[in-house]
Amino acid sequence: MRIPGLVAIAVCWSSVTAAQVAPPALDVSAADITAFIDRLPRDRVSDLPIRVTDVGGAKVGIYGVFRPQTTPGDANRHQTSVTEIYYMLAGTGTLVTGGTMVGERSAGLSPNTKRPNFRAPRIEGGVSRRVGPGDVIVIPGNLPHWWSSLDSDIRYLIYRPDPEGLQTVK
Repeated sequence: MRIPGLVAIAVCWSSVTAAQVAPPALDVSAADITAFIDRLPRDRVSDLPIRVTDVGGAKVGIYGVFRPQTTPGDANRHQTSVTEIYYMLAGTGTLVTGGTMVGERSAGLSPNTKRPNFRAPRIEGGVSRRVGPGDVIVIPGNLPHWWSSLDSDIRYLIYRPDPEGLQTVK
């Protein structure tokens, strides 16, 4: 009777300690980021995952973005709990967040989260700000956002904390 009890305690203990072990750290070098963004197409907006990792019940994605000056694009709203954190690497432009999307329409499901995306030609109201290299902008899920103008091509990272674990590990 003592052995099965000790085995049960050992199994429970190992389950508890295994659950407390943190996932490994994820690192992406500056050289890897530059090389990744350099490989993105130059004739359209590209927003692709560099890496997505499981952080223990949630996920975090690191995405590289190239946006040509000639294609600022539509306003977006992602129906999700995933926040987007922009870190500007190169170029400048005007980013609008919040407000009301005028002429909102479905843009299908997000390739990252499989949740609905919406687009519109513009946003009325909201907060408009000039952004450039080194700037950080935090855009909560479901908040309209729009590059209303670009002064040049822009390159940036998007960090996407994902509390529901919707993104695919890469």
